[in-house]
Order: sequence, then C-alpha cells, then structure tokens
Amino acid sequence: MDRRLLSLVVAVFLAPAPGQAQGAVSGQVTIMERESASTDDLGDAVVYLEPVGGARLRLASTNTAMNLQSRKFSPRVRVVGEGSLLAFTNQDPFNHNVFSKAPSGTFDTGVFGRGRTRETAFREAGVIPIYCDVHPKMTGYVIVLSTPYYAQAGTDGRFTIPRVPAGRYVVHAWHDRASGVTREVDITAAGATLAPVQLDARGWRFVQHKNKRGLDYTSARGDIY
Repeated sequence: MDRRLLSLVVAVFLAPAPGQAQGAVSGQVTIMERESASTDDLGDAVVYLEPVGGARLRLASTNTAMNLQSRKFSPRVRVVGEGSLLAFTNQDPFNHNVFSKAPSGTFDTGVFGRGRTRETAFREAGVIPIYCDVHPKMTGYVIVLSTPYYAQAGTDGRFTIPRVPAGRYVVHAWHDRASGVTREVDITAAGATLAPVQLDARGWRFVQHKNKRGLDYTSARGDIY
C-alpha cells in the first residue's frame, strides 16, 4: 500500500452473549486518534474469522459494484469472495481510470466516460488498494476474502458476524490507517461477544500515491477535470 500502516492492538476475550442469536459473533471497533483529531471512518473497518486447523473455507464469488461518484469510490471499501467480478460504474460527468498495482490484484480499466462500466475479476485473497489515474485524491479498497465469516463495521464501529459454527478461529481486524493483527479465539455454539477492538491511528499520516506509471501526478491537485 502507499499509505503508511501503523500498529493495531486487538484485545480479544470471550464473554457470554445473553439473548444473542445462536452462532453470532459481535464486537466493536474503536480508533485511537492524534490529539484533537476525530474519527469519521469506522465504517471502513473489516473483521473476519478463519478456522484453525480446519478445512479451507470459501466465500462464494459474486457480481457486485463500486460506483465512481463525485470523485470518490462508493462504497470506499468493498468486501468480495475470491473469483468475484466487480463492476466500476462511472456516475460522474467526466472520465475515470481505475487501477491497482497490488501484487494479488493488479489491473487497469483504462479511461472510460460517464455512464460506462468496466469490470474486473478478483481471483486471489488479499487487500487491493485502488486509485484513479485522473483524480489523485480517489482511494478505495477491495478486500478479497476466502472465508464467509466476516463483517464490515457500522459508523459506530459495531459489527456482527452471523451463523458462525462452534470452533477455534483466528480473528483478523483490518483498517487502512492501521496494520492488522490476528488472535485465536474459541467460539461456542451460542456465539460470542469479543472485547473492543482498538486500532491505533495516532501516528498515521497521509501519503500521496503515484499514478499508474509510478510517477507523481502532474499538478498539486492532479485532476485533469
């Protein structure tokens, strides 16, 4: 990634989950910020579970979309299964060119205009940062998973992963402003409530990514239109 990743501290403990649906694993993500900074991107956090020592799971591939609107990716973070097809639809009155240089998901849609769609298949699990070669402030992420047990946090940081079979799992927590960690937990048939997942973004600083040729954008703002 072009963004600097910082430490992520996750304390995970199991507690009874009275009244919770069977097999649901719930918790909440919080972010430690620099002094006077506020958090407005808790909804970008993704939490997922992988079984320890069991058969390899698979999140079914799907056809889904990520819109390009107002010089932004919408949604900014999209979770898909391996082999999924993602459609990028241009809803702006000007051109876009979506690309990624991630080793597990390199692609380049080329330039396409208003009302046009370009599709890309994501075949390998990993975190794929995506950018626009026309607009330097556009950044999004495609999280490609090989497990069906995941959730994206809400705007308050709360998440629920439904229908998780009993067993021992590795819990993964991800956010683009912090580095991920893993912890092992035991999940009962009645589900579990995880202790708060605390991410540390106090040392994060924005770093401008390069264009698809690996060069600086041509102006401070970079936008052609």
